[in-house]
Amino acid sequence: MERVAVVPGGDAGPALAAAERVLRAGGTVVLPTDTVYGLAALAGRPEAVERLSELKGRPADMPIAVLVADVEAALELVAPPPEWVVALMDAHWPGPLTIVLPARDGEATVGVRCPADDLVVELACRVGPLATTSANRHGEPTPAAAEEAAAGLTGDVDLLVDGGPRGEVASTVLDCTVDPPEVLREGSLPVDRLGLAGRSRVRARRPGG
Repeated sequence: MERVAVVPGGDAGPALAAAERVLRAGGTVVLPTDTVYGLAALAGRPEAVERLSELKGRPADMPIAVLVADVEAALELVAPPPEWVVALMDAHWPGPLTIVLPARDGEATVGVRCPADDLVVELACRVGPLATTSANRHGEPTPAAAEEAAAGLTGDVDLLVDGGPRGEVASTVLDCTVDPPEVLREGSLPVDRLGLAGRSRVRARRPGG
């Protein structure tokens, strides 16, 4: 497993170059996000995305969210959403809100998020959408330290990007395929800050990833 560190406030160029190289080759990367350490692969490489589920030890049919560089990149992945959903994106992105919408191909749904993390956003700008899930074994907490996050997986990732300590609470997940929307997981963005008073339902279906 290759390792590279990112010093807060320092030059992220080497880490970005290494991550871009590994992802374009179909590899997997543990990287810091604005919430927890994530386990990422290129969303357009199905075999690499499947590897994420293997590394977590979870069923392959469980959905994996996609991190994007901006709202425009998200809209390229989903069917045209109603205005109230776009307003949610504008209000809470970049940030810890994953929004589930029908995929543009109409055959499935996809959870999309623009994170408040410069490294991840720049990486998504370079390589495109990143299929990303929390870097932990399925059903277990996500460690705050990079080495522990990578060590908790069922096998080796191709690259570990160490960005220092991270949080242990993942993003809030909001199902916007229904109206009123449904909170599938309350994470680091409190539900009462979504601006959906009286409009959303809460269902604690996924306590962890």
